[in-house]
Amino acid sequence: MLNRFTIVMGGTIMLVVLATAFLGRSSLYPSSVPHAPQDTVIFRAGQPSANPITLYYHERRPYYVTTPNQVHGRIADRLNWVFKEAGIPYEWHKTPAKRQLEMIRDNEQPACAAGWYKTPEREAFGNFTLPIYMDSPTIALARADNDQIQSDAPLAKTLSNRILKLLRKDGYSYGTHIDAALKRFAPREVVTTAENLSMIKMIHTHRADYFFITREEAEDLILSSGLPGDDFKAISFTDMPPGNKRYLICSRRIDTVTRLRLNSAIKEYLLGSMAANPMDKGFIQ
Repeated sequence: MLNRFTIVMGGTIMLVVLATAFLGRSSLYPSSVPHAPQDTVIFRAGQPSANPITLYYHERRPYYVTTPNQVHGRIADRLNWVFKEAGIPYEWHKTPAKRQLEMIRDNEQPACAAGWYKTPEREAFGNFTLPIYMDSPTIALARADNDQIQSDAPLAKTLSNRILKLLRKDGYSYGTHIDAALKRFAPREVVTTAENLSMIKMIHTHRADYFFITREEAEDLILSSGLPGDDFKAISFTDMPPGNKRYLICSRRIDTVTRLRLNSAIKEYLLGSMAANPMDKGFIQ
């Protein structure tokens, strides 16, 4: 009887131990991992550091594209190289475009926002690096059946047409030439906070007539939108200057030494042979 009792008790204890281990494993290693909110995607790069620089971006093909392990694109790949070459740890943070400038202005942490144009208003609250990228000349994207807007005319002809409605992204600068023309002619506008994919759909559904964009961005956008390419046309302007330069704008918490290291790496990238560089000779001045 004693042996039988011992065997039964031993078996019971073993079942309890196994159950406890199984339940404990479930709590320590959950089968599903909660995902971060879509607008707070974070990728860490560089050497481990307690204080990596926060690098803000927003989804904008072909410049910034979120992949499972990193942020890539025409500008993102350059910045990945630059930060690695400078030996500066950083984290990509996916953040709405307008919010990025608010975070830089708040100056609460060492942070930079990727690919912004330099304007006097922004220089009042942020520090800019050397330019990291130069756009092709700006064009407008419109519906192909819209006869009110035509290529190979001065910008003023389009902006002064009171029939047309410009789709403008809230808080954006389109460079000094277009920004000055917008103030002068005050075209009819539809202002949005939507990203480009939604904007092209707004053009397609007649909610607005045109918006400003670079040619390389427009080509990629039409392909990724799933809309018929023949439904759109690119509008070029006879008086449009060369493309705008894009920079990192950084909070005041980024010290001078760090910015000098970033600028040195940017120069090395632009003057090196690691990638084709269509920039003019005076690009980094």
